[in-house]
Amino acid sequence: MAATYDVEAARAQFPALQQEQVFMDNAVCSCDVNLDHGSIRSYLINTNVQLGATYKISQASTAGFSNGYKSAASFINAQPEEINLGVSTTQLLHNLSTALKFQPGDEVIVSKLNHEANTAPWVRIAERLGLTVKFWASSNPTNPTCDVGELKTLLSDKTRLVACPHASNITGTISPIREIADAVHMHPRVRICIYVYPGDDRALLCVDGVALAPHRQVDVQALDVDFYAFSWYKVYGPHIAQLYASSRVHEEIQSLGHFFKATDSLDLKLNLASANYELTNSIPAVVEYFGPTAAKTWEGMAQHEERLQAILLQFLNSDSRVRVIGDRSANKEVRVPVISFTVDGVGSQALVEAVEARSAFGFRSGHMYSHRLLKEVCGLEDVEDGVVRVSFLHYNSEAEVQGLVRVLQEVLA
Repeated sequence: MAATYDVEAARAQFPALQQEQVFMDNAVCSCDVNLDHGSIRSYLINTNVQLGATYKISQASTAGFSNGYKSAASFINAQPEEINLGVSTTQLLHNLSTALKFQPGDEVIVSKLNHEANTAPWVRIAERLGLTVKFWASSNPTNPTCDVGELKTLLSDKTRLVACPHASNITGTISPIREIADAVHMHPRVRICIYVYPGDDRALLCVDGVALAPHRQVDVQALDVDFYAFSWYKVYGPHIAQLYASSRVHEEIQSLGHFFKATDSLDLKLNLASANYELTNSIPAVVEYFGPTAAKTWEGMAQHEERLQAILLQFLNSDSRVRVIGDRSANKEVRVPVISFTVDGVGSQALVEAVEARSAFGFRSGHMYSHRLLKEVCGLEDVEDGVVRVSFLHYNSEAEVQGLVRVLQEVLA
């Protein structure tokens, strides 16, 4: 594949890259694109007032907040009333689990590939309400996936909700979400005489898109998901997160707001106050980064990232001591550049520190909040030390990855 992507033009948009540190820990937090800083500053200086009043500055503040929601919704092909912005994906999914209507006998299916953000809310609400939790566990400890065939053995007419990742934050493997959605939605929920679910009677699908959203364009309509969450601070923006809930399931969500508040949008139902005003105002500028031909931009990013992960994976695959957790290919149709591995006889954090002592490459070790995956599926003995995880984004260069390989060669020698 010809290297046609202009990585230097992309890098110029990220001020944080203009320093010695080489950012290879991007699955935790991406660098902020330059465009959003002015909007945050402008809001705080000029329009930092409460929303909803009739005076001029409050109207301007309200309009900016509304524009933030419109841009955030358009980013995933949703409507503004279908999204809720908040502190983190973890918080948003906990709010959703508390507000979603359940009934006795309901079953929840949770993938063991999940980040704990999409597991803990459902496990806790199940314990509180006496629901049944079924864990969807991959049978492959080296390359675990969200296998649809395995899911179908767990689905029943009692299935209320299925929770899984769009991409694993350990393996980088992309899940077949539309295929999963089709399987989930084929199962109508059982109706009993004392309660009938309003609206859609299908089982529901909740997808954690945090590890996928920085790498691929997301279209919630094409995916046919019921819920989709991701974090803007991993998609080149500020520290704020986003939850989508299809309008077809809004009647199944109780309001967490004050009794006198309207409930005609997801935000009004789930936000206990309001999303951060200045950060919400910055989202349009982040979306603008992808330009008027966003699909072409995303494709160029994916092709470049495929080349990046090919360089590292080729090296890791050549060393018999290295165990890559996930698909060993660099195919962009299969995975995103989140690469986790262990080395026989070498502690993961010890390897990270050895690289840091020799270079400016920044990445990390640990379980990355996918504790169940590493312990129960992959069989790691020391889950706290976990894996070494290196995660690239489109602003990383091939020269950076080649430099990392050279340092790894030195350390492992």
